[in-house]
Amino acid sequence: MGAKQENGDPEDILPPPEQELSHELDMKVKKYLRGEGADLEVLKDKKLKGQLYDRENLYGKSAKAAAKTEKWLLPSEGGYLEAEGIEKTWRIKQDTIGREVDISSAKNQYDIVLPDFGPYTLDFTSSGRYMAAAGRKGHLAVVDMKNMSLIKEMQVRETVRDVVFLHNELFFAAAQKKYPYIYNRDGVELHCLKEHGAVTRLQFLKNHFLLASINKFGQLRYQDVTMGEMISNFRTGLGRTDVMQANPFNGVVALGHSGGTVSMWKPTSAVPLVKMLCHPGPITAMAFHPDGHLMATSGKEKKIKIWDVRKFEVLQTIRGHAKTLDFSQKGLLAAGTGSFVQVFGDFSGSRNYSRHMGHSIVKGYQIGKVAFRPYEDVLGIGHSTGWSSILIPGSGEPNFDTWLANPFETTKQRREKEIHSLLDKLPPETIMLDPSKIGTVKSAKKKEKPTKKEMEADMEAAVEAAKGTAIKNKTKGKNKPSKIAVKKKEIVVRAKKPFLDQQMKEEEKVAKKKQKISEEISLPTALQRFARKKATA
Repeated sequence: MGAKQENGDPEDILPPPEQELSHELDMKVKKYLRGEGADLEVLKDKKLKGQLYDRENLYGKSAKAAAKTEKWLLPSEGGYLEAEGIEKTWRIKQDTIGREVDISSAKNQYDIVLPDFGPYTLDFTSSGRYMAAAGRKGHLAVVDMKNMSLIKEMQVRETVRDVVFLHNELFFAAAQKKYPYIYNRDGVELHCLKEHGAVTRLQFLKNHFLLASINKFGQLRYQDVTMGEMISNFRTGLGRTDVMQANPFNGVVALGHSGGTVSMWKPTSAVPLVKMLCHPGPITAMAFHPDGHLMATSGKEKKIKIWDVRKFEVLQTIRGHAKTLDFSQKGLLAAGTGSFVQVFGDFSGSRNYSRHMGHSIVKGYQIGKVAFRPYEDVLGIGHSTGWSSILIPGSGEPNFDTWLANPFETTKQRREKEIHSLLDKLPPETIMLDPSKIGTVKSAKKKEKPTKKEMEADMEAAVEAAKGTAIKNKTKGKNKPSKIAVKKKEIVVRAKKPFLDQQMKEEEKVAKKKQKISEEISLPTALQRFARKKATA
């Protein structure tokens, strides 16, 4: 049974389960191959033929490695929503989806109604296991989303504008009426950050352990939560803003202003890195794609724009208003306004977003925040009377990397991860628009032209050096004082000559440039008759 036939395929001797596995891997390899290989037999150049042969082998090895990784390390497949015939995906209701999914997924569809403490804002940990909810009227709660159990809730008895988790679920920061506060998971107040003032929005940069805040006077502050040191404090000069978002790719914080501009900041610069005019009116919402290359903004003129942050240009304009925006791990864009949520998807891979799903909550509820839950096909909605959770198939990453985020981590794993993340903490200087420049060698600058003062100083130094030159003693009356003075003058003139020649050349260049500019300036028709005519040969 195990003998190989003389002209048979080697796969024929494999048992049926292994044959099926081998066939499945071959299908996955075709998925990752870069098209058909080049026909190398036609080439006559042996060197080129060898180079291309090595490159084709490398492509084949990388495709096999990617196929094996997908087979063994990425076992879960992402969800999707597929319409039949002329059916449209945005017409499919949450009730229909809830009837088709499994029991554990159906548990993620719920509404929490707390009309006395809203509107609510939400934040998830990087693993998606825990959620922090903050009501405008002082209600704070931390929820374990896996077990659907309440860990802690409390009433701070003052306005809460925003809430954000720090490096893990043990600590979170709340922007309250006068100052932001840091609490632990048990609801114990750890710090009152009085230097920040009345904060409107908070963002936490987990790779740098920096808590960024913008207050109602337009002051942007960065504070290191490991040492408690205030890293920077800038006055933006663009007024109060309620729109703040951090780019996950490079750590740059973007602010949306009432004049329609978006400014991007880093903690080591007192001026914005970039100022973009995105909308003609105030900016109402902003979000960054997980890869950091796309930015979505919404304005009062009822338009949502998709921007390429690398080139700072508009890729797409979508009609519609959004009070809050958020990108999912798979690139879906959620926009919430009033009591309606729309989800846009880029299914062609060409950065062209189209309408994918829609959901209406109870009429009269005003949506304040939408946030996708990491590693789950779930969208959290914070509104005026509580918060809701709906299913968005295909929004979450189906396979998690335990080195980055582990929804099932134990207490020991969490401690180890906290220590490693502290050791790997990045300094604030690494925040820049293009982080790929870190570790590269700075190219040598072109030699700049010396200024007039520098040239004069060099000339004076050369003259002083020339005056100090010793003159040889000569016989037969050649050492007379008059002749020595003449020789010294000649040495000084010789030292000055290269500087004076360079100065004359630069003056001639400037004169020619001025003449050229004056010739290019065309006079009005009424004054052309007074223009000096060029001499004809």
